[in-house]
Amino acid sequence: MSRPPLPLNALRAFEAAARHQNFTRAALELCVSQAALSHQIRSLEDRLGVRLFHRLPRGVALTDEASALYPVLHDAFDRIATAVQRAGGTAERQVLSLGVVGTFATGWLLPRLPAFEAAHPQLELRLQTHNNRIDLASEGLDAAVRFGDGDWQGQACTPIVDTLFAPVCAPALARRLAHPRDLDRATLLRSYRGDEWPRWLQAAGADAIDARGPVFDSSLALASAAAAGAGVALLPLAMFERELREGRLVQPFDTGIALGRYWLTQLRSRPEPAPLQQLRAWLLAQRALTPEREH
Repeated sequence: MSRPPLPLNALRAFEAAARHQNFTRAALELCVSQAALSHQIRSLEDRLGVRLFHRLPRGVALTDEASALYPVLHDAFDRIATAVQRAGGTAERQVLSLGVVGTFATGWLLPRLPAFEAAHPQLELRLQTHNNRIDLASEGLDAAVRFGDGDWQGQACTPIVDTLFAPVCAPALARRLAHPRDLDRATLLRSYRGDEWPRWLQAAGADAIDARGPVFDSSLALASAAAAGAGVALLPLAMFERELREGRLVQPFDTGIALGRYWLTQLRSRPEPAPLQQLRAWLLAQRALTPEREH
């Protein structure tokens, strides 16, 4: 006797929960209560005789059995949606949820968004800014742009933008800075990454200076404080080209150092959706067009 088919709603609930790695976000997507979604997944686990999720303090993690099942179901539902759209003569826009560190969003991505939308009119980017600390699984994001060394556990990382860091400040303050040693008389505005100023000061031959000053959690806030005359900030130059070009910020010294890169990151445990592949290809094409001096 053949076994009855697996319930479609339970399979859909599993696919959404596995994609988001979060029951609450999956329930919101499917317009059901979290309790109803949990019941559907439990019923599927009972039918299959296996456990599909490990419950975590924030979100869930896939078991080995779920990791094998998810890509098959994800592909199947994608094919069904594509077939239905073709049959109905519609072309639904694909959505890509992207977390972006605020500095990169305002200094690099936003000026280029019209070009991206022109190249990919079928894609809808949903942007969520962050201060470089983000949890892709619990926040339901497909990918994130962040700054660092590319070493984030469990994530595939693609370098997309390099930039040198150098001190910048308001024009009036810059006129009083003839040599890096003059920074000993200035307020050094710092980020939460405490090694940045010591590394630059060493490169500039002024490592005897003890970097002290207020600490900010955002390069955007650092730039605003520097432009207002509050002190000297060490910033990624490529992200503040407009402020430098317009003279609101001035770079008093030529020395610049590499402290990291901007990366496109995604969870290794999730299959890569087609919109993310297209975004990555576009970002890498933009990188190829960037003058070498900005790398």
